[in-house]
Amino acid sequence: MRAVLMAGGSGTRLRPLTSDLPKPMVPILNRPIAEHIINLLKRHQITEVVATLHYLPDVLRDYFQDGSDFGVQMTYAVEEDQPLGTAGCVKNIAELLDETFLVISGDSITDFDLKAAIAFHKQKKSKATLILTHVPNPIEFGVVITDEESRIRRFLEKPSTSEIFSDTVNTGTYILEPEILEYLPVNTESDFSKDLFPLLLAKDEPMFGYIAKGYWCDVGHLEAYRDAQYDALHSKVQLDFPYKEVSPGLWVGQNTHIDSTAEIEAPAIIGDNCRIGARVQIEAGTVIGDNVTIGAYASLKRPIVWNGAVIGEEAHLSACVIGRGTRVDRRAHVLEGAVVGSLSTVGEEAQISPCVRVWPSKKIESGAILNINLIWGNIAQRNLFGQRGVQGLANIDITPEFAVKLGAAYGSTLKPGSRVTVSRDQRNISRMVTRSLIAGLLSVGVDIQNLDATAIPISRVVIPTMKVAGGIHVRVHPDRPDYILIEFIDVKGINISKAQEKKIEGAYFKEDMRRAQIHEIGDVTYPTQLVDRYCTAFEQLLRIDTIRNSRAKVVIDYVYAVSGAVLPQMLDQFGADAVVLNASLNKTAMSATDRELLLTQLGHVVEALKATFGVQVTGNGEQLILVDESGIPIRGEMLTALMVDMILTANPRGTVVVPVHASSAVEQISRRHDSKVIRTKANPTALMEACHKNHNVVLGGSGDTGFIFPELHPGFDAMFCVAKVIEMLTIQERSLASIRAELPRVIHRAYTVRCPWTVKGALMRHLVETHPAQNLELIDGVKICQPYDDSWLLVLPDASEPLVHLYANSNDRDWVDETLRNYRARVQAFVEREQEQVVAEV
Repeated sequence: MRAVLMAGGSGTRLRPLTSDLPKPMVPILNRPIAEHIINLLKRHQITEVVATLHYLPDVLRDYFQDGSDFGVQMTYAVEEDQPLGTAGCVKNIAELLDETFLVISGDSITDFDLKAAIAFHKQKKSKATLILTHVPNPIEFGVVITDEESRIRRFLEKPSTSEIFSDTVNTGTYILEPEILEYLPVNTESDFSKDLFPLLLAKDEPMFGYIAKGYWCDVGHLEAYRDAQYDALHSKVQLDFPYKEVSPGLWVGQNTHIDSTAEIEAPAIIGDNCRIGARVQIEAGTVIGDNVTIGAYASLKRPIVWNGAVIGEEAHLSACVIGRGTRVDRRAHVLEGAVVGSLSTVGEEAQISPCVRVWPSKKIESGAILNINLIWGNIAQRNLFGQRGVQGLANIDITPEFAVKLGAAYGSTLKPGSRVTVSRDQRNISRMVTRSLIAGLLSVGVDIQNLDATAIPISRVVIPTMKVAGGIHVRVHPDRPDYILIEFIDVKGINISKAQEKKIEGAYFKEDMRRAQIHEIGDVTYPTQLVDRYCTAFEQLLRIDTIRNSRAKVVIDYVYAVSGAVLPQMLDQFGADAVVLNASLNKTAMSATDRELLLTQLGHVVEALKATFGVQVTGNGEQLILVDESGIPIRGEMLTALMVDMILTANPRGTVVVPVHASSAVEQISRRHDSKVIRTKANPTALMEACHKNHNVVLGGSGDTGFIFPELHPGFDAMFCVAKVIEMLTIQERSLASIRAELPRVIHRAYTVRCPWTVKGALMRHLVETHPAQNLELIDGVKICQPYDDSWLLVLPDASEPLVHLYANSNDRDWVDETLRNYRARVQAFVEREQEQVVAEV
């Protein structure tokens, strides 16, 4: 059998280690990852290897040459012009693959039994067999579900946290029949997971998943790289050590001198031609390459030191990576998680702080303390985007420096000369962050349409009319007054897709944003009449005469965070009486407790004035809580049901879009009106996209997120919602209290359980495997439905925290209480078992 070694990766997230080295050539135990893979193939009698190359191809080709020194026959296929993707590059060498062949990733460490996988492939008469494994945290990988015969039924490439429905993942190793390559176009970029496998699934070709036992680590980022080294040293994976084991757990190369006073704890590995000085302390887990010199009294606590490095006297290295040929001078400190690129110099008594990355060939002066990456940016993060945009602590995580870089990263994904809108709320912190984002965008040649302080619904209305590539909105987070939320908006006014988020993250983490020349620097303009455009669109979708004849009196509480005086002015223009509370801007964002006090105050005012209703507007004009004529708040699931009832009464046979965890009152109301309900993932972008893509949608959202009126724009809009409520109450001759009294009585409760990130995937798989498939919905999390009524329980992983949310829904209060209590205990017990197992393995 012939193997295809996928060795074209550039290893962006391993930078700076891969700045001058392709990822398959990064060393594990002082030998390239690709060499360990070839050794694995050789152990299973696979000796014909075709390596597909793209990034720095000569490095791997020069190392292996024809493969004879490694006991294999090597052939190379270089993607010259552009990368063809994982499947495209294999299609490119189809003439070499005339029988069953194996494809293996060049950036993973494993000791899987490939013979057993090949036998499984042949036994199942499979056209494509994916080698799968279980991992604690599947968010970085393609998740796969197989049936009882191991046939693949569903998979999702790199899911978000809330999309996880299993911890069984694709390892990037496949056994394939040559005829499946006929499905792929020639000389076209294509991917196995995104293109070929979904096509095979749609064509019902026999495609199976072999769940392999053994070790597997995708060396996709720096933490995984360190973990793979330590796992190999502790014999968690079967790899060939390149040196002799001189004592249990200590491997030392040839011509290496270790001073008799040096203290070395096992396991550790020291390469060829090394010099270890007097009283050096080397702790367990340390990896030292070939031709390394360690000065006297140096302290090495689990560092990974590449070939040719020089470590000075009394230097301290802690769980860091020191690149090829780098010099760390006397008494310098390189702390945990830091990475120093090849051929760099760390001066005497300098300190590199935890997790800081230094690119190759840099010099850090003596005594310097380096707290940021050299040369550009702050501490690298794994992901920028959460469930909703980019968010973090104001002026701590989201700083001016961070915002400049983020703006440049976003601008670098757009064409030079593109135009982008930028808007914000009225707070000073938002102004500061916005100006920094603008600076970054201008630096990469992007023009700015500065909308200044503008409510986000207005931004969403005007963006599609302005011939721009997208927009950014900055505001204090609606649920975290100490957080900043940065949202990126596409040309349709919807939050950008996950694919676009990944592009921005790629540009950010590569740290190689383009730089515009002086004459190419972007320009800033300030569009006018934004509110007029919004008001025009607003008015066209309302029955103005109805509102004018309603003589409605509405009390509006702006919670000291003005989203613009648009709504009171418009209601006044329409003949409605608007009483505004708390409209001045408070420099300090309101806490949840403060908002509750203001809500109570609002209820008293509504009752005293005998108003039609009251409304508390938050979220920069997106979210609201209604207060009925008796002063009683209507929020959450009650507000969702009330809005659905009013809208479907006015629009029978319409479609409403709600998140997966909304109560079943929505379905019960929709049945009254012969209407359709679409449920989406529990994030705002999914709601917006569903409202935009589906036909005849008359309402989207929920009481928690706010409401979408797709005829106006695809985002949430509390201002339009208020006007619409006045219109519908007048036409339907009802009050909020009377509508609430007619709503279905559904019991809907939630409970939150702590669940470590590493357990979430296993928990979701456990739930899928222990319940009948016909009772499950996997829109987002795992929903377990009762076949005889609207009762269900949803287990939904939190996208941002190590938590799992349980939602129970039924007409039967006892069922909800018992089910919530039962599944809370089951989830907690599962989490405890998994953690005990981890402790036992350690």
